[in-house]
Order: sequence, then C-alpha cells, then structure tokens
Amino acid sequence: MTQGTSPSLTYRDAGVDIDAGDALVDRIKPLAARTLRPGVMAGIGGFGALFQVPPHLKEPILVSGTDGVGTKLRLAFEWQRHDTVGIDLVAMSVNDILVQGAEPLYFLDYFACGKLSVDTAAQVVGGIAQGCEQAGCALIGGETAEMPGMYPDGEYDLAGFAVGAVEKSKLIDGAGIQMGDTLLGLASSGAHSNGYSLVRKILQHAHARPDQDMGGRPLGDVVMQPTRIYVKSVLAALAAHGTAIKGLAHITGGGLLENIPRILRDGLCAQVHRDAWQWPALFQWLQAQGGVSDHEMARVFNCGIGMVLVVDTAQAGAIAATLQAGGETVYTLGQVVPQQAGGPKTIVV
Repeated sequence: MTQGTSPSLTYRDAGVDIDAGDALVDRIKPLAARTLRPGVMAGIGGFGALFQVPPHLKEPILVSGTDGVGTKLRLAFEWQRHDTVGIDLVAMSVNDILVQGAEPLYFLDYFACGKLSVDTAAQVVGGIAQGCEQAGCALIGGETAEMPGMYPDGEYDLAGFAVGAVEKSKLIDGAGIQMGDTLLGLASSGAHSNGYSLVRKILQHAHARPDQDMGGRPLGDVVMQPTRIYVKSVLAALAAHGTAIKGLAHITGGGLLENIPRILRDGLCAQVHRDAWQWPALFQWLQAQGGVSDHEMARVFNCGIGMVLVVDTAQAGAIAATLQAGGETVYTLGQVVPQQAGGPKTIVV
C-alpha cells in the first residue's frame, strides 16, 4: 500500500461473514422443506414468503403471535444446548394462537448474533423446524442478523412469529364460559420457557450441575426439556367436540394464577384443586432448593400444567378421552365458580 492510500476494507473486516450466511441458508433450506404444507406459495430465499389461506375457510380470521425463549437462552449458552431452544421458540407462539382455536399455518424466525457460527445456528434452526413439524405449520421465512459488537461471542437472540387461521364462527373467546364448567389441565413437559430467571437463580444458589441426577435423568436434560406443543391434540378435540370447549389458556408467564383469568369474564373465578395433580420432580426440587412459597410457584411456573381447557361438564369425560388419545396427560383441575367481591379470579384450594 502506498503512502496516503486508504486500506481496501471488506465486510468480513468489519465482522460480517457473508459466506457464512450463505452457508447457513443452504443448511436451512432442507430443514424448512420438511415443514411444507398446503398453502405455501414461496418460502426460504425470497424477499417475502407467500401463503394462501386455506380455501375451506368461508370467513377466515387470521390470528398471530410473537414470542421469544427468555433467559432459558442463557442456559443454552452455558451448557452448550442449542438443539431444542428452537422448539421452545415455536411452541410459545403456536400455543398462544391455539387458544383462540386457530390452526397454525406458518412461522418466521429472527436469529441475531455478533459472529455467526453456522453449526450453532443450524442446530437452532433445526429445532425450529422440529417445532414447526410438531405444530403442522410451515417454516417459510426469517432473518439471520450478524451484528458485530452487539452480542458477546457464542451468544445470540431469538424471536419468532406465527400466523394461524380459524373460521369466524369457531373463534374461541371464552364468552360462553359459565359457572359449573369444568377445568381440564394438560400436563407440561417441564418449565417450558417461563420463569427461567428464577430457575437460574436457584441453580446458582444450589450449586447445581447439569450432569447431576434428577429422578433418573441428568438435571440439564430436565431443565432444558423443550416446551410441549399442544396443537394437534387440541385441534382434534376442537374438531370432535366443538362448542363444548369454551375456553383455552396457555400457562405461560404468570402461571396458573394469572393466565386462567385472561379468559374469564367478570364475576367468574377458576377454582383449582391442588390435589388434582402432583407437581413434577423439577418443580418440587426448585421449590425446596429456593425456599419458594406455594403462591410464588403458582404465579411464576406452570407447576406441571401447560394448557387449561374450560369445558362443558357434561362432555368433560369425552373431551378428556379425545385428548388422551392424542397423547396428552389430562387432569380434572376443578371448576368455574362465582368470584367473591374483590377476590381473585383464580383460587387454589
């Protein structure tokens, strides 16, 4: 370089590897292809992904949801477990739109990092593809952003966006819920993707190791167990029992205490029987190690219940049987009762 001549800089010099991005797209395309479903018109690689609303819907209502994985990602970094957080990402959005009766149609993801590791990103997107397959929706697009200086080495952020559709006449909004209806709970697979700031605090306090035993499994496997996706079993129950399923609540941040009230009108209260199910070992361990009160547990964690259905009591048994046939573990949690003046909308007895 002669004196006074500016250096010939490249995007790679600035920290962005275009070739790595291209390699990741090549790795993603076959993963996305596994998730294709009717309606996909254009997917990975275009500027915009195209999807045709299912033609059998006469008055389709589009339902959308977006979410992340929260600080569960911190454990993914520390324990080098990148293959299942993508399932969590899909689950959090598709379970949310499911509660209004929507069938998930397609999913888009956002992956951001400081320096792109193709292997790590491919593991994450592989999990996203698995989640989409479990939900029956197509992975049709997304964004991979390499932003030097924004994230420490080895770390990344995730966000996801799901779109579903439901016939207007079959939209579930909880309006038909009345006193005497039955609460059915579907077992969770673990802590799902909520409360992990407290989980991590307890793990630190207990000096816990991911390889230590938790009921015959490594603690790391139990803690990182991906969020259960309820789409196929619940859609089958909705198809079989229709309006007998009056409301659905995804038990996410806020636990049982704060999520069930989101579908109850004024004057109604969800009465949950504490002895209706046994807390899984993970939640018992978290409570014991952290000295966490029952109330705090119930408003932070799902405590073993990932989805609640409010159903017509006369058909509760039949609905439970359909859900069990779809692979769910079902508990009769309690019933809808009158709300006491000024009282909470969920009570545990």
